[in-house]
Amino acid sequence: MCGIIGYVGPKPASPVLLEGLRRLEYRGYDSAGVAVLQDDAITVRKKKGKIDEGIARTLADQPAPGTMGIAHTRWATHGEPSDENSHPHLDASGRIAVVHNGVIENYEHLKERLLDAGHEFQSGTDTEVLAHLIGVHYERLRDGDATPDLLNEAVSAALREVIGTYGIAVISSEIPGVIVGARRGSPLIIGIGEDENFLTSDSNAVVAHTKQVVFLNDYDVATVTAGSFEVHNLGTDTADVQISKLEFDAEDSQRGDFEHFMLKEIHEQPRTVENAIRGRIDSEGATARFGGLNMTPAELRSVQRIIIAASGTSWHAALIGEYIIEALAHIPVEVEFAHEFCYRMAPVRRDTLVLVISQSGETADTLMALREAKRRGHRALAIVNVVGSTIAREADGGIYMHAGPEIGVASTKAFIATLVCLELLAIHLGRMRMLSAGQATKTFKGLEALPAQIEQVLAQSDAIREIALKYAEADDFFFLGRGYSYPTALEGALKLKEISYIHAEGYSAAEMKHGPIALIDEKTPTVFLVPQDFMYDKTMANLEMIRARKGPVIAVASEGDEQIARIADDVIFIPKVRDELNPLIASVPLQLFAYHLAVARGCDVDKPRNLAKSVTVL
Repeated sequence: MCGIIGYVGPKPASPVLLEGLRRLEYRGYDSAGVAVLQDDAITVRKKKGKIDEGIARTLADQPAPGTMGIAHTRWATHGEPSDENSHPHLDASGRIAVVHNGVIENYEHLKERLLDAGHEFQSGTDTEVLAHLIGVHYERLRDGDATPDLLNEAVSAALREVIGTYGIAVISSEIPGVIVGARRGSPLIIGIGEDENFLTSDSNAVVAHTKQVVFLNDYDVATVTAGSFEVHNLGTDTADVQISKLEFDAEDSQRGDFEHFMLKEIHEQPRTVENAIRGRIDSEGATARFGGLNMTPAELRSVQRIIIAASGTSWHAALIGEYIIEALAHIPVEVEFAHEFCYRMAPVRRDTLVLVISQSGETADTLMALREAKRRGHRALAIVNVVGSTIAREADGGIYMHAGPEIGVASTKAFIATLVCLELLAIHLGRMRMLSAGQATKTFKGLEALPAQIEQVLAQSDAIREIALKYAEADDFFFLGRGYSYPTALEGALKLKEISYIHAEGYSAAEMKHGPIALIDEKTPTVFLVPQDFMYDKTMANLEMIRARKGPVIAVASEGDEQIARIADDVIFIPKVRDELNPLIASVPLQLFAYHLAVARGCDVDKPRNLAKSVTVL
């Protein structure tokens, strides 16, 4: 959440910064702003609202010339969305500008101290307090002319007083050609160009300019100029600097011919499945092949329990993973909300493997769970999508989704990629125990058939749209399923409420009779997941309870199911697959249903209100 982009080089900075902000807007879109340096003066332009409606128009009317600057797109934490609370923020002298992702937890204490010293503040943000604090140290450390080291030293001194998380970029009007950046708990990346360099919170913002990047570690402080960069660590005074290469192109994060990123990413899911299984199937051994688990077969066989920690959509994927791993590998699995795992302090046996899931690899709750697991001495693996992300670097090993950039705030293809990775992991662990080669081979064949089967569902997009239009005025929805379909129903409900703002609840179909059925009436539609799996007959009995109370039913059912066609008001048919693969195919019509219904209601599906793509604050 929130996005930072900084540029120093020969080009006019404002267009570069504005382009970067547009590529970062999915990280936050309450407000945006830029600070550009020219002729020893910082020009700040900032505006509440989405980028094209706010800062882009402001810059068109009031240009900010110069060849270096910093910019920010905001998801509000401290202080409501407003022009005043937008970043960048200046120090008391107006010579230092700061953009910041994260939360300064002790900002009130720091602010009181600064107020007592005569400082005045223009906003209600924690970031402005940090800007003033850097300015105080800048003046304290100054001895003669300002130097690049002075800004670095002032930033470092201020951060030693800070409690909380931060990814920051800082410039001074007295030190042209220098940007200082630092991170703790919030991502920050140096982009290395030719005679130009970048500082950003997300590689999407710089991939059009360079593929050479340095992912900063916690407590790193970087000094960036057009021709060089230096990094030191506040804790060790040295830094582990590694140059990485981005694995995607700028075109991968463009909408192309699709109306929205979400729709594009839904339609990319056949390729997503192919990418997630490519090179990972060992047909001869009837097992899955991974290059990054960093665990020996003996260590994997010794695992007697798995805890999966995740948040949001990844938590729903983890619930499905629990069913899959227990069925195929016969290992007990417990799924925890990442934040609860950190604070609940439940007893965990020594033979427990901890697995964390995060699309961005930067989710604050999940990163905290990873670190807590390692602190307790457990082996901790990760499933992530972003190479070089903090979770990817700090985990003992893991699996990359290979889903490519996901720009839509509501996760679709990353969810599907996670499920594929969990299927493969379950087979890998199962083959070390009691899963037969024949069973594994059947699941592999099912996975390989999925791309074509997902294409069949995508071909029904127009028909799904018609069903969505029929129910677009509903105020409440239920999503119900049993077995593998229960967590799939939770994910379907989340997608609908995320982007359409309709109240939606996911339940196990069996639990409806224990209270929630009181809410069923002729105005409350229920989306029923009823594939012809091992729970089919019982799920159908639950469906009849809804019909008896005149509740409209939209069924997602297996092709050829004549019984459901006679009972449900509307049916979306999906190809029949193995039970453990049902979530991968059934999720697709739920995504399309949510998308079309949200569009019908006039919602911005790529930038839903109050949400941001990657939650990097606790």
